Amino acid sequence: MSRAKPPLPERSITAGSDFLHLDVADAPPGGRADWLAARLRAAIADGRIPVGERLPSSRVLAGDLGVSRGVVTEAYQRLVEEGRVAGRGRAGTVVVAAPPAPAPPPGPAAAPAPATLFPSAPSSDIFDAVRTAPARIDLTPGVPDLAAFPRADWLRAERTVLRHLAAADFGYGDPRGAPTLRRAVAGWLARNRGIAVDPADVLVTAGVSQALGLLAQVLRPHGIDRVAVEEPGSLGVRQHLNNWGLATPPVAVDAAGLRVDELAASGAGAVMLTPAHQFPTGVVLDGERRRRLVAWARAGGLIIEDDYDAEHRYDRPPVPALRALLPDQVCYAGSVSKLLAPALRVGWLLVPARHRDAVVAAKRNADLGNSVLPQLVLAELMTSGALERQLRLLRRRHVRRRDAMVAALRRRLPAATVHGAAAGLHLMVTFDGDVRDTELAAAALAGGVKVQPLSWHCQRPYRPGLVLGYAANTPTDIEDGIATIAAALRRLSS
Repeated sequence: MSRAKPPLPERSITAGSDFLHLDVADAPPGGRADWLAARLRAAIADGRIPVGERLPSSRVLAGDLGVSRGVVTEAYQRLVEEGRVAGRGRAGTVVVAAPPAPAPPPGPAAAPAPATLFPSAPSSDIFDAVRTAPARIDLTPGVPDLAAFPRADWLRAERTVLRHLAAADFGYGDPRGAPTLRRAVAGWLARNRGIAVDPADVLVTAGVSQALGLLAQVLRPHGIDRVAVEEPGSLGVRQHLNNWGLATPPVAVDAAGLRVDELAASGAGAVMLTPAHQFPTGVVLDGERRRRLVAWARAGGLIIEDDYDAEHRYDRPPVPALRALLPDQVCYAGSVSKLLAPALRVGWLLVPARHRDAVVAAKRNADLGNSVLPQLVLAELMTSGALERQLRLLRRRHVRRRDAMVAALRRRLPAATVHGAAAGLHLMVTFDGDVRDTELAAAALAGGVKVQPLSWHCQRPYRPGLVLGYAANTPTDIEDGIATIAAALRRLSS
């Protein structure tokens, strides 16, 4: 008698005539794919089809419903585009993410009114307040497609890591980061950013934010208490540097990038910039400005390079990192926040040799080093090719979503000027005329759409505008969001 255990059944939805009690007679003429996608979307949202379940094959469901197979495959493809399901080859089509639960209706302790969330002078906790504000559609810039997180690849890499992990590896690690990840990061930077670096010189951080904090602690004792920043430039970066006691004089950005003549006149000993894809304008630092910036740095200036979304290139080749040109004068920071998820809190920092020991000491004093297990899993993703595959998938998806946003802006806001469409995860739009972008952002949020006013990212007067993220939204939601913004602008202008 065989004692072998029978194989466990695969998790899958029963493909019978009662699948979700679907009746194709309910579908409107010519709209069967829309109808089926909507029914499946609703079932995923309310938990009838939980994450991890496998949908019926397109052939089986088409036969069961009495429709063409094309109707089912089109409905499934729409859910794939939305990040709800993913094709797993022979494993079929699997639910990978449910939409967020709708925000509760306002009550006695409701969130702040939209108007109060968009002051002209935002406080240091403004991003926390806006992040928790309920919205139907979130067009916040800098947010990747969280539904696209490669859960299966991550679990596979985690199993591989745990299978080979020694007991000693669960102890305190190197404060500089796990050697395995530092080698993987060095390889990733060489392949994708043209940076040749010894793995021993890679410092693993809790994102770019911690990298800036470590640099601030090291630079002040060396007499650098002013770090010039781009204008316009990231409000979050400026606030973070200010919180560490560093002044942030603005330096103008034009169509060629940072104005190096203004930088030299500012007297700042260091500059923080995003040369590959300037935030928020999307401008690339051109060749002539790069040469001038290199000359400024060689004369004693220090460059802090935030390569925040350099991998996301669509209509142009990648721009070489400044660190590759001038390693002795460039502190280079990067992370996986825009590639995988901010929740991982994993980034890296390269610093000139003269600052390396002090930065490592600051990291050791901060936290003794990042959690080791996520570092090892990320290293496995980088070295196995899974992260490159994820990047290729995201590029294709982002191009479609960017194109949808550009098209919606042309239809709904034809007078607006669109900036920075060739790369990244966001667009900047500017308006002519008497528009208060903080009021427009508040009006958009009142209509259920979350955006950021451009004026938040400016220290000097600048054209009014918005910064709009597209990576985390479907084309349908993008169209709806832009329509809501356009309607809000019309109301404010009337």
